[in-house]
Amino acid sequence: MKDLAYLNKFFYKYRWRLIPGVLFVIISNIFGVLPAQVIRVAFDLVTENISVYRLFSGFNRQGMIYEIFGLSLFLFGILVLVLALIRGLFLFFMRQTIILMSRHIEYDLKNEIYAHYQLLSLAFYRRHNTGDLMNRVTEDVSRVRMYLGPGIMYTINTVVLFVMVICVMLTVNVRLAIWSVLPLPILAIIIYYVNNTINFRSEKIQQRLSALSSFVQENFSGIRVIKSYVREKHVTDKFAAESENYKTHSMELVKVQAMFYPLMLLLVGLSNVITMYVGGIEVMKGNITSGNIAEFIVYLNQLTFPVIALGWVTSLIQRAAASQKRINEFLHQQPEIVSPNIAKQLIKGQIEFNNVSFIYPDTGIQALKNVSFTAKPGEMVAVIGRTGSGKSTIANLIMRMYDTTGGEILIDNTAITRLNLEGYRSQIGFVPQEVFLFSDTIANNIAFSADVLDMEKVSVAAKDAAVYQNIMELDKGFETLIGERGITLSGGQKQRVSIARAIVKQPQVLIFDDCLSAVDTRTEEEILNNLGRNMIGKTSIIIAHRISTIKNADKILVMDNGEIAEQGNHTDLMEQKGIYFELYEKQLLEEEENA
Repeated sequence: MKDLAYLNKFFYKYRWRLIPGVLFVIISNIFGVLPAQVIRVAFDLVTENISVYRLFSGFNRQGMIYEIFGLSLFLFGILVLVLALIRGLFLFFMRQTIILMSRHIEYDLKNEIYAHYQLLSLAFYRRHNTGDLMNRVTEDVSRVRMYLGPGIMYTINTVVLFVMVICVMLTVNVRLAIWSVLPLPILAIIIYYVNNTINFRSEKIQQRLSALSSFVQENFSGIRVIKSYVREKHVTDKFAAESENYKTHSMELVKVQAMFYPLMLLLVGLSNVITMYVGGIEVMKGNITSGNIAEFIVYLNQLTFPVIALGWVTSLIQRAAASQKRINEFLHQQPEIVSPNIAKQLIKGQIEFNNVSFIYPDTGIQALKNVSFTAKPGEMVAVIGRTGSGKSTIANLIMRMYDTTGGEILIDNTAITRLNLEGYRSQIGFVPQEVFLFSDTIANNIAFSADVLDMEKVSVAAKDAAVYQNIMELDKGFETLIGERGITLSGGQKQRVSIARAIVKQPQVLIFDDCLSAVDTRTEEEILNNLGRNMIGKTSIIIAHRISTIKNADKILVMDNGEIAEQGNHTDLMEQKGIYFELYEKQLLEEEENA
């Protein structure tokens, strides 16, 4: 219960739902116990009236006794029905308080987890896969809710009902009470162990179902590759194997369930047989009446479900504790990147790297070594280099997705760690290397950074990103729905929509992380010309592989193995006849060969 103690704050928050819920449980069980006593009185009345009816055999009064007897039974029946209706009403109130409380807590817990996810740094997302993150906010929270609602409700109900029923049974006849409930603990133990087996196998089924779903999703996403390589039969065979695995685990679960329910009914029936046998002996001794036997059978039937629920609830709490432990692991993780509690401030856009070094926390790879450069407002600074030379790391550090492990980054002569993070990032336009578009309209994707959709600004940004014409050629224009990860658009169109999304912010600093690779040279030139017009007095950082993209930049940084090997403008670097010159000559040769 140590892990579940985290939820106590929610119990306190919703105490005015929990406390009435507990009262409703107690009241509903009082009205649940009373019908058994009414049945006992009715049963004894039947026994006595049959004797009296026979006694008056042949007399006129026998008909009157019959009418009184019938009316009495009718009234007892009405009384049992009324008590059942009253109990049902309080059961309804019980669910409306405790179960609704669990739904409110589920809502709060999901929001708390999701809000915490938003605070965690990029390194956290590199360490955990998306499926695991989603599982904790959906599947794990659902299991916790089962403890908060049905778990608590049935636990309270079981305890209250047991105390009431056992107390009443002991007041009637101690010997009969002990014998009649003797099989119930055995039933509870069996249910506990069988439930554990069922849960274990259910977990296996869930894992197989998850694997099957992931397999199908991945193959549907990569259907073009499958068809291109004519691997349909191979994929179908793998699906059949996955499906067979799922079926095998499902059949194992069904076998356990098939044994469980008959065994449960056998033990319940055994309790009834013992009650009737021992009760019959006690009736013959004159210790109890036959009505008490009927009363005990009703009590036993009332205890049967709580006993069954006891094993289920125990298993349910175990699963909830395991899920809450997983949730707590994430909730207790603190973000590596923390924003200082200061007011937001406008930036001019001067970026200064002073001997910046960076080692990725997860892999231990040193991405940057003593990197120093300055980008002034109005300048276009380009970064070029081979794959793995540290170009994208520079972009991530400027965005403060990570903190440096050595040196410092200054923004307008202020350490980046002393800036309000939200205010700072809101003034940066970032186009990542891997384009990500949401499953929404093109207009909403471009206007993602704005709270209100301004179509005029969206149209201008689309034109500046040289994607306006492509959008207008679509049937619904800007209202066209983009499929999952922008699958309905070509690679170049996705990149340009992503560029438009950054431009529409009118940022003070614009970062292009190799986002023109799928764009032809002519379109690239158009975008860069528009960029130069929009970014007057602002800072542009362009990371690229192609020299044609960055040859007009004010300053070019040539990265090699995490260090700045060369820097200067295009003309200076060409004169140095170094790495930049070699890259230029190589790319020029490739273009001539392709032509």
